[in-house]
Amino acid sequence: MKPENRIVRHSLHQSLVAPLREMIMQGELRPGEKVPEEQLCERFGVSRTPIREALKVLAAEGALEILPHRGAIVARITEEQIAELFPIMASLERLAGALACRRADEADVARIKGLHEQMMACYRAEDERGYLRFNRLIHETFFDIAGNATLATLYQQILTRINACRFVVRKKPEHWRTAVAEHEEMVRLLEARDADALAALLERHVTGTTVGIARDFVAGTTIGSDAPTEPRAAAVA
Repeated sequence: MKPENRIVRHSLHQSLVAPLREMIMQGELRPGEKVPEEQLCERFGVSRTPIREALKVLAAEGALEILPHRGAIVARITEEQIAELFPIMASLERLAGALACRRADEADVARIKGLHEQMMACYRAEDERGYLRFNRLIHETFFDIAGNATLATLYQQILTRINACRFVVRKKPEHWRTAVAEHEEMVRLLEARDADALAALLERHVTGTTVGIARDFVAGTTIGSDAPTEPRAAAVA
């Protein structure tokens, strides 16, 4: 890796936590992979000590596992964690959707619609990285519009642990079609300010579609990136 984004040496390891977390969230560091400490040192222009301290923080969050004599690996999610974490995520999304509907002004609705249009453009162009980015931004924007900082913090904590199953793995065609249709409906319900229906849809989106994707991921049947297996055939009209 080429040196980039060199970190100012004030609370150095804390300054490294956010970019390292983002690498996990974006799928640049994937579940089960060993964290390449030497490459990260070169990328951020730091020694191994602050890198390792930052990795310890991420391990405490559940995003990494630190193994004796092997270093850090990106955590894999298990069936037990799916059963534990996804109902929490579903409840957070439900509340965020209800609050967002009640608080959203026309500019907020336009922001969600714009992100959705960009996500669909990436989907049709088979731009996997772009699709992932806008998909995640849509969900984060619901929390932003909801205007509850504690709710948003809890969401980010859970998301760090389950992101690989949500925004990084390849969907089965039926999951993909359902996910796209549900996103279309989210936009419609927000525009209609139907708080109860949007809240219920966001909860169902997590407990149904997303849990199905996560279980496939754990079973090893669809490991890959969160993009359509056959994107053009699966695109909605």
